[in-house]
This record gives sequence, structure tokens and C-alpha cells, in this order.
Amino acid sequence: MIVNKYKKRNHIKPEINLTSMIDVMSILMSVFMVTAPMLTTGMSVDLPKGGKTAIEGAEKAVDITIDKNGRIFIGKEEVAMAKLNKKLLYMLKQNPKLSIVISGDTKTHYGRIVEVMGSLKSAGFKKVGLKTEPITKK
Repeated sequence: MIVNKYKKRNHIKPEINLTSMIDVMSILMSVFMVTAPMLTTGMSVDLPKGGKTAIEGAEKAVDITIDKNGRIFIGKEEVAMAKLNKKLLYMLKQNPKLSIVISGDTKTHYGRIVEVMGSLKSAGFKKVGLKTEPITKK
């Protein structure tokens, strides 16, 4: 009987210390908040101005960039015109709701953008759009 009383009095209740976990999570959150804006994919181009708002769902779209020299990029990878449709058709098989946004530099020849857009339309892509910067009123 004496042994049972001794065990009950000195029994320690297990508790989880959340202080260190909260510290680690707050540091991770601040690191992700700082680095997330720097992780934009694609090439840097000077977009033409037009439109008032961003396209809805554009964050889930594949961004095709055409630079001022007419080179085509998917993300940061340069793609030849002949291989563009093959790569995108593979992506379309993975996601049937795939939409495509073309970002063309203001100095890109209009014919090059229309050529890429026409090629995508003839390959069967139904959701193809052009990316622009919103017009700012002064």
C-alpha cells in the first residue's frame, strides 16, 4: 500500500511544450514570406499596357514568354517553335483544364505573337490569352 501512494504522488503528467515549435514555425513563415515573391517563374519582359484587371485563374496557367528577339520560353526554358506544341500537349493531357497566357515584350514583332497564338489554337488549345499590364491613370 505504501508503494501505491508513492507512485501516485510522484507521477508526472506528460505535456507538450509548444514554445519551441511556435518559434520554429514563426521563423519558417517569415522566411517563406520573404522568399516567395522572389520565386517568380519566367523571363523579364516589358509588357504592353492594356486592360484594367488581371485575368482570373492566370496563376494556374502556363506562362509562355516571347522576348524582344522573338525567342520563346516556357518558364525560364527556351523552347523552339517546333517543340512548343508537343510540350504543351503533354501538359494538356495531364491537366485538361490547362490555360495558356502569352507574355510578349512590347518590342516583339506582332507577327511572332500571332504565329505562336495561331499554332496553339490549331493544336487544340481553347484557353489562350495575352498578358498585359494594367493601365494606370495619372
